[in-house]
Amino acid sequence: MAHISCMQVMDTQIIPPWAQEGEVSKASRISLTESRHHEAEVPRAFNSFWTSRQRAGHSLHEVSYRACFKPQLPAYFIDNLTTKGDSVLDCFMGRGTTLLEAALRGRRAWGNDVNPLGRLLIEPRLEPVLIEEVESRLKSIRWTSQGQLSEDLLVFFHEDTLRELYALRRYLGKREKAGTLDPVDRWIRMVALNRLTGHSKGFFSVYTLPPNQAVTVEAQRRINRQRQQVPDYRDVAGLIVKKSKALMRHVEKAAPRVFPGWRDQLLTGPAAAMSAIPDRTIHLVVTSPPFLDTVDYQTDNWLRCWFAGIDSRKLPIKGIRSIEAWEQEMLLVFQELRRVLKPGGHVAFEVGEVRGGTVDLENHVLEIGIASGLRPEVILHHFQKFTKTAHCWGIKNGQGGTNSQRIVVFVKR
Repeated sequence: MAHISCMQVMDTQIIPPWAQEGEVSKASRISLTESRHHEAEVPRAFNSFWTSRQRAGHSLHEVSYRACFKPQLPAYFIDNLTTKGDSVLDCFMGRGTTLLEAALRGRRAWGNDVNPLGRLLIEPRLEPVLIEEVESRLKSIRWTSQGQLSEDLLVFFHEDTLRELYALRRYLGKREKAGTLDPVDRWIRMVALNRLTGHSKGFFSVYTLPPNQAVTVEAQRRINRQRQQVPDYRDVAGLIVKKSKALMRHVEKAAPRVFPGWRDQLLTGPAAAMSAIPDRTIHLVVTSPPFLDTVDYQTDNWLRCWFAGIDSRKLPIKGIRSIEAWEQEMLLVFQELRRVLKPGGHVAFEVGEVRGGTVDLENHVLEIGIASGLRPEVILHHFQKFTKTAHCWGIKNGQGGTNSQRIVVFVKR
């Protein structure tokens, strides 16, 4: 990271009251590397902060996306650091978990992502429709499609399923081009994007990786050979209705169907250049950035981008591989966050384990945040026990484990 002149955190800080429920809480001195010019004494709090005492997430959250966090994480910070009517931002919104949780809690939700796919995934869930409207619209679509089918896509889909997907894609494309795409169409598109590929009969594809990532065509061919499988027919309209009912099960028909203000508050572009957000207007930022080369968001979403008519090759998604380049990119983001934050506003910045724990990312984030002019307030270490079956990640059935998350919290003074 380049030489930057900025504030220095001097005094020992105490754990803020909203974070004092930890089973083990202590102040830890964060010693930055010798090449740095800041030394911050930042308290750490250790506990299972939200999972054990908060309700399960709303059904509208159940849209898969790679490397997304659970809704209980933003809910914790929204409840503790904002009041109704406050503005909450996620500058790397992905599937929009922070935005939806903010809207459900009566806050103004702002979101940004460099991939326009993010808006397509969150927009319909901020304007939920009725299942009767979805069923009626699906019946009106002409589900036949003539012409040659892509050999690559036939690796994933049965011929008749692929023809239905072509027909739906054509219908949505025409409606969008004509400017007649409405909330029901957007809902159907969002659900279809979520059902393209997966590892159960609830998806349009033959068995493949979980739905938050799409494998390459060659990788799917290998999966098909290893499992001795060929794609079987899946009813596209029927699966859209089934998933829609699951997403809507917590939505009350009598409740307001549109969360206020979202239409102009969903941005597409770099997190370091959110000019549509006025200065000093955001009360809280809850976000999780891209972590170096850990996740290839562009490759993971290639099939979703195809269906949505997005050329993923043209997206300015950076595969940052060095910590130095990541720091420079995040410094620009933090400077932008400081601009949009109100005085007294907070940033809750989740950092993951990078490269097998060999990179202590929270120290780098502390340095970047201080360099941007923000003051570190606390580092939360959240621990959650789990038991699951996940053979593809080396976890056997019945075996327990611990999922940990670290969130660096800053405040604007």
